[in-house]
Amino acid sequence: MRLLGRRLSVRTRLTLWYGGVLLTIVLVISAFSYFMLRRTLISGADVELLMVGQVVRDAGIGEARRSEAEVREILGPRFHDVFYRVTGPDGRAEAESGALHGRRLPLSAEARERGLNGDPTFETVALTRGQRARLLTIPLAPARFIQVGATFADIDRALAGYMETLAVMVPLGLGLAAVGGAWLARSALRPVETISRTARRISAEDLTRRLPLRGTADELDHLAETLNAMFARLEEAFTHVRRFAVDAAHEIRTPLTVLKGGIEVALRADRTPPEYRGVLRSSLEEVEQLIALAENLLLLSRLRMGGSLSRQAIELETLLMEVVDTGVRLADGRGVIVRLGAVEPLIVHGDQSTLRRALVNLVENAIKYTMAGGKVELSLERDGGHAVVAVCDTGVGMDPADVDRIFTPFVRLDAARAGDAGGAGLGLSIVHSIVAAHDGRLSVQTAPGVGSTFAIRLPLG
Repeated sequence: MRLLGRRLSVRTRLTLWYGGVLLTIVLVISAFSYFMLRRTLISGADVELLMVGQVVRDAGIGEARRSEAEVREILGPRFHDVFYRVTGPDGRAEAESGALHGRRLPLSAEARERGLNGDPTFETVALTRGQRARLLTIPLAPARFIQVGATFADIDRALAGYMETLAVMVPLGLGLAAVGGAWLARSALRPVETISRTARRISAEDLTRRLPLRGTADELDHLAETLNAMFARLEEAFTHVRRFAVDAAHEIRTPLTVLKGGIEVALRADRTPPEYRGVLRSSLEEVEQLIALAENLLLLSRLRMGGSLSRQAIELETLLMEVVDTGVRLADGRGVIVRLGAVEPLIVHGDQSTLRRALVNLVENAIKYTMAGGKVELSLERDGGHAVVAVCDTGVGMDPADVDRIFTPFVRLDAARAGDAGGAGLGLSIVHSIVAAHDGRLSVQTAPGVGSTFAIRLPLG
């Protein structure tokens, strides 16, 4: 059954579900209406029996005050099929209607008991020949009863006619409903087919297409808007990947070209051992640069792919002291002062090696863009439930409009190129990814000629 459901189209399944639900509703309503009609017919018969019983009682049947013919004349032809009987204290009939045709009316114990209290009793009883009748028993003092009955023939005929009507109307209504349901399903799913056709035409080579909106602001329009937003993100991601691949190829090509050129020059003629050693040293520098670039690319890819990091308690004060020591060595000979400012003993949970890498990158970046006589200062403070690590320099600074660009891989501002700061432009991208992997936030405050302050905000452990 499940496999069959998988083979059916959504339109067919919607039509079947619609037909099934409608069939259930129609059957429930039909059954309810049938029983309500039966109850109404029986209630009407009870009213007529009560009226006949009152006429029979008032006419004094069994006391020879009026004959059956006179009672029939009072009742009229409408009550021709109603029969009655008057029983005495001994339970035998004192008088009975000719319409009984010898049929015996039972006197139940319930009717006797209620009659002693002066209450009438309505019952459905079985007569001879398999017939059913509605029977009213009215008490007469002393210990006498009037029984008035009518067969279920009229009620059964009315109910049978109603069932015949239902037998015709229900299938006809379901057939029309199935046709209408199929048409409604096709109309409702036509926009989905349009969305599917348009989505199939969208590929990695052309992500500029978008799904059309009908302007109805319904669920299908919301679906199209969601898919359009997804396509926009895919387009941005593909553009980023292509640009990343081109920039990575460009950065790798430069050291490879230098390496190839040095080797070709060395092979053009015989060289002395010191010259060969010079070529090898130069080639080794380019190889180390390629290795560093590859490691940075791998780290950046791992971080952006959501690679898991080991988590442990990290004392930030100790970590900053280590980073300051490293910064002092990096600034040696450049005339830049690297020092540790105000710190608080705070602990966060994360990967110590990658956090250290992020801080070293920030310090190294600050040293590169700080002129001789300037300073780079690290500080640590608590801000609510977060630890804020700040790296402040007195370097060249940058235009605040360029802040969003500096975290993009391979982006180096004009000031960096003019200062010949070197590097592939991956340092800040790696810092940003490391901070994001630790559920933190990286912010920058900067101004040209004033310097920059990079702040890492991390949740406390």
